[in-house]
Amino acid sequence: MTGAGITTVELQSLPLLASGKVRELYKINDSSLLMAVTDRISAYDEILSNGVPDKGHILCQMSSHWFDVLRERVPELKHHVLSMRPPAAPEVITAEERTLLRGRCMQIRSLKVFPIEAIVRGYITGSAWSEYSKSGTVHGIPMPEGLQLCQEFPGGPIYTVSFPEPQLASSNKSANRLKQPSTKAPAGEKDENISPAHARKIIGDRYADQIEALALKVYKAAHAYALERGIVIADTKMEFGLDVATDEIILVDEVLTPDCSRFWPAPVQVGKDQPSYDKQYIRDYLTANGLKGKPGVVLPDNVVAETTSKYREVFQKLTGKTIDQALSGVDN
Repeated sequence: MTGAGITTVELQSLPLLASGKVRELYKINDSSLLMAVTDRISAYDEILSNGVPDKGHILCQMSSHWFDVLRERVPELKHHVLSMRPPAAPEVITAEERTLLRGRCMQIRSLKVFPIEAIVRGYITGSAWSEYSKSGTVHGIPMPEGLQLCQEFPGGPIYTVSFPEPQLASSNKSANRLKQPSTKAPAGEKDENISPAHARKIIGDRYADQIEALALKVYKAAHAYALERGIVIADTKMEFGLDVATDEIILVDEVLTPDCSRFWPAPVQVGKDQPSYDKQYIRDYLTANGLKGKPGVVLPDNVVAETTSKYREVFQKLTGKTIDQALSGVDN
């Protein structure tokens, strides 16, 4: 039997603020939070019953790697990470909790988070292809005629947005509305593709402009880096927060992982679906077996094992080390 992974991280030493699809968010103090990354996996906005072993470690350590890469390639970008180590034990958490968290947590700044997900798409696939096939648009944006599946967008990557569906009805309440610190849509909520124009109404033009510019810079820098290592980043989601004291936009949550990005081997074979190093493998399994969007699905052992293998492989291709090597040096 394949292990189920760690599907919950329960701490008694810190108050729980939120539980997302993958992460648990705890309060350390008034200025910092602890993000614990589980092995849970979601697809089509449903959390699957069993987790994917190593996933939490991979998401956390890959994000750490990308934050280091982006520090050099997008120097004006700021992120929320204070430390990749667990809090001190026994001063803040217990020794047992620290062992559980090792390699799968981030100590982060407490920030207000914009209630949108910035999505940069370099290639037309997924929901973007579905919409384009029906209407010739992507997130309501008109696209050139004659694009093929998995083709690179002719004018370069495009900026699009998604938004947690339950909040759509009240999105006109405030142009500068922010949500409390959190990690993606809370469990049970679904994300909705919206137009960048709609996003502007939610967060205001000034912040929308800054987020769009930063998201595109992050994608372009990451795409070039990954391509040097034989990987194509087809698209990726990002979240941003606001440092209210300085009015600065901050990159938050995970970044450029197999959970929030599509990774393909280079070169792209235009006109057909690509093999991938992300959770598309799970989406394909669910769709093929009539399980798309259904709650309580238990993944077969072979699907779990193959997903772990894909996550491990892309981690090594992008970072130059295995996840076990990364974890052995996490305390440094």
